[in-house]
Amino acid sequence: MRDFSLNIYKLLIEKFLDFGYKIYSFESHLNSSDDNNKRLILRHDIDKKPINSLAKAVIENKLGVSSTYYFRTVKASYDEDIIRKIKELGHEIGYHYEDLTLAKGNKEEAINLFETNLKLLRRLYPVSTICMHGSPMSKWNNLDIWQNYNFRAFDIIGEPNFDIDFTKVFYLTDTGMAWNKDKYAVRDISRGNFDVTIKSTNDIITALNNIKLPNMVMINTHPQRWSNNIMEWAWEKFSQTLKNQIKRLVKNRIKGSNNVN
Repeated sequence: MRDFSLNIYKLLIEKFLDFGYKIYSFESHLNSSDDNNKRLILRHDIDKKPINSLAKAVIENKLGVSSTYYFRTVKASYDEDIIRKIKELGHEIGYHYEDLTLAKGNKEEAINLFETNLKLLRRLYPVSTICMHGSPMSKWNNLDIWQNYNFRAFDIIGEPNFDIDFTKVFYLTDTGMAWNKDKYAVRDISRGNFDVTIKSTNDIITALNNIKLPNMVMINTHPQRWSNNIMEWAWEKFSQTLKNQIKRLVKNRIKGSNNVN
């Protein structure tokens, strides 16, 4: 079964359910008072191709699963019709913010943008969680806006980068169309010291089968990379390979700059 297809994604979620994991959106995880021993926090960052996110939302709905879909407010991601449909399927909608990048580092302008964009999304869903967009080609880290402001002042209950203990929660991300490939990820990187090597979706399934995954897991996917259409999949693979090389150079440049400073 081809990796990063919707077919293998469906199998992945089925496997987590088969092995007794209860699946949470980020919002439901934060609001949960149960002590379920096996927990998968499932989220999706919608950087572009919002139609692909709807395909995943349908699969999850049919499996009785709710997850979180983080939408940017730029044209490549923001589609009100799709957001409404995903909401109707029982999923959480969150804000995938990049306001510091959009404001070119001006924090006062960025927080005003944040408030405006949050209100835009809240016309469609009562947004209570947010997650930063990595903006890998930008010199600004969108998380830095919270050095000067507090997102909880906007009735936000959580941001994964601040409200998940990654020493206890095993984080899996498909950034770079590869699992936990930190050499290609500028800001969306794996964290914690878990002794589990994951290079493919099949590796996650194998780890489940061999009882090697921790009880607490967060998976972050980018739906633009997942398709059953071989032409769409191949183009995404090709473009992502080129982008990975650029991101690797950007990451090395940032690392070099930090070493100088």
